[in-house]
Amino acid sequence: MLLSLTQWLLALYPEDLGFLRVFQYLTFRAVLAAMTALLIGLAFGPWVIRKLTEMKIGQPIREYGVQAHLGKRGTPTMGGVLVLIGIGVSTLLWFDWSNRFVWVVMLVTFGFGAIGWADDYRKVVHKDPEGMRSREKFFWQSLIGLVAALYLAFSVAETSNLRVLELFLNWVSSGFSAELPPRADLMVPFFKSISYPLGVFGFIALSWFVIVGASNAVNFTDGLDGLAIMPVVLVGSALGVFAYVVGRADFSRYLLFPHIPGAGELLVFCAAMAGAGLAFLWFNANPAQVFMGDVGALALGGALGTIAVITRQEIVLAIMGGIFVAEALSVIIQVSWFKYTKRRYGVGRRVFLMAPLHHHFEKKGWGETQVVVRFWIITMLLCLVGLASLKLR
Repeated sequence: MLLSLTQWLLALYPEDLGFLRVFQYLTFRAVLAAMTALLIGLAFGPWVIRKLTEMKIGQPIREYGVQAHLGKRGTPTMGGVLVLIGIGVSTLLWFDWSNRFVWVVMLVTFGFGAIGWADDYRKVVHKDPEGMRSREKFFWQSLIGLVAALYLAFSVAETSNLRVLELFLNWVSSGFSAELPPRADLMVPFFKSISYPLGVFGFIALSWFVIVGASNAVNFTDGLDGLAIMPVVLVGSALGVFAYVVGRADFSRYLLFPHIPGAGELLVFCAAMAGAGLAFLWFNANPAQVFMGDVGALALGGALGTIAVITRQEIVLAIMGGIFVAEALSVIIQVSWFKYTKRRYGVGRRVFLMAPLHHHFEKKGWGETQVVVRFWIITMLLCLVGLASLKLR
């Protein structure tokens, strides 16, 4: 919004207001987006926490879980709305409203946030321990993920919505046999020229898996004070670097990345996410004054997955978000093995002391802060590995 305003003012008074040209620089607007989101979060955090407390939106704690967490019962949850407010306001202020990629990421983020809100609301207000049923939640996640994946399949390949529509109609009229250009291929990091053509259906399937999978993986990770939000900030910031690179023809050509016009504007969204995340961490650090809830975890995971799809960095996302992957796999392995052994032996057995993975380490004697900080350190190292793929090709 402010970019359009400054462009209008510059058109009227090009000499008197020449200093406003600084708003044309993407990096400048990204820095301001991060600062704006951070200040919004810090300013409105106490008010949001107070309102959630007045609404009696307290976090239920499982009796069979880690006993040290029982003291957290009643801590306000659904604090993810604070993150979404910071991201939404800051991004709308500082990004180019004509950029279609940012709108897609915003729609996925707030769509998944709405799903998380409904789930949290049923749990803490209606006192339904199950919240939104798994099938219902998965259906709405899949619907949003598929719509986004279908649009991105053609949007990544073209530079305007008109061309996207034309490419989609050509694909339909060809009997769903038209291929996508090389920039839509699956890129393999650390190799100069290895990529795999996916085709339209392959692109949609992979994109759906990444968006929905990332959303649920972050949700599984959100179980300790500050555990999920800092990795989101780190991974999101690193993805912002990739967005900036693939959005510039000179950088992408030099680093052998596909040039995706318009993707660079996602740096503003990533910066806003980082600022909003750090503001939330101020209140979520141990001992937490507020929990994120599904409204934040599902939304932020969906945002990371969508940005990775647009920048063609799905594999790099899995590397940098290794903690999210490990948490999700621990749940899948635990549930699958328990069901298998119960069906075969009559008694369910467990691979981990408790899932998700962070609870396993707590059961082994790690303190909550130890688990959180060590997972942060691992994420920092994995993000450095992912960023190294920019040059090591």
